[in-house]
This record gives sequence, C-alpha cells and structure tokens, in this order.
Amino acid sequence: MEFLTLALTITGAALLVAAAVIDARTRRLPDVLTLPLIALGLLAAWALGLPLWLHGLGAALGYLLMAGLELGYRRIRGRDGLGRGDAKLLAAGGAWCGALGLAPVLLIASASGLLFVLILRVAGRAISADAAIAFGPFLAFGIALVWSFQRTGLWPAAL
Repeated sequence: MEFLTLALTITGAALLVAAAVIDARTRRLPDVLTLPLIALGLLAAWALGLPLWLHGLGAALGYLLMAGLELGYRRIRGRDGLGRGDAKLLAAGGAWCGALGLAPVLLIASASGLLFVLILRVAGRAISADAAIAFGPFLAFGIALVWSFQRTGLWPAAL
C-alpha cells in the first residue's frame, strides 16, 4: 500500500502542476486533468484507509461551494469571475484532503493569491478590480500543501 500511496501522490502532484501551468497560461482547467484528480484522490484515501465517505463528501462540497460562488458572482456582477474548472479542482481538493481539509485549502489558496497580487503591485504592475487572474495555481498549491501536511502529520490525517 505504501508504494501505491506514493505513486498516487506523485501522479496527483504532476497533474496539479500541469493544471496550474495550463490555468496560468490559458485561464482554463481542462477536465482531462481535474476529473482524474478527483478519482485519484478518492483512490488515495481508500489506499490509506482514510474515511472514504469524508473524502467523497469533500469532493461534493468542494464542487458545490465553488460552483455556487461562480453562479453567485455571475448573478451579482453580471460577468464571470470563476470558472467551472475551479469547482472541479476544489472537488479534487476535497477528494484528496477530505471535507474538513477544504477550509485550509481555500485559506492557503486565497492567501497565496492575495500575496501574488500584492507582489505584482509592489513590483509596479497596475492591477485593477477587473483584472483576470487564474485561481487554479493557488488552489493547486493549497491542495498540495494540505495533502503534504496531512501525510507528514503536521495536519490531522482524518481531515
């Protein structure tokens, strides 16, 4: 099982990196990356003997939360602010990190995204409220960090 978990983690990390790079360049998160990430996260939870229901719930909640934000933003602002790929990527985060891991994933993703914008501003780049910035790279970072913390015991694994 250790080899399977390591292989799944490496594969998941590679898919997260690919998704982050593609989203940063195109502002698109392809299903060919996000959907296998969900399945691999559930498989990794099973391989580790983690509560599969909690990881399945995390996938469902992650998708519903981000899709709800996407639809709410569009209704309030009259334009897109998030894409459905972000919802699928957060669903993958829930599959990998569990339902209770969603909050730290979102906190890390949001904080790192804000830090990125702050660095751009300090470097002299003008960022308007209408600037489009891909959120996928920050979600991928949050997922990888929380998963790593869970595996090393720095964060409770049952989450």
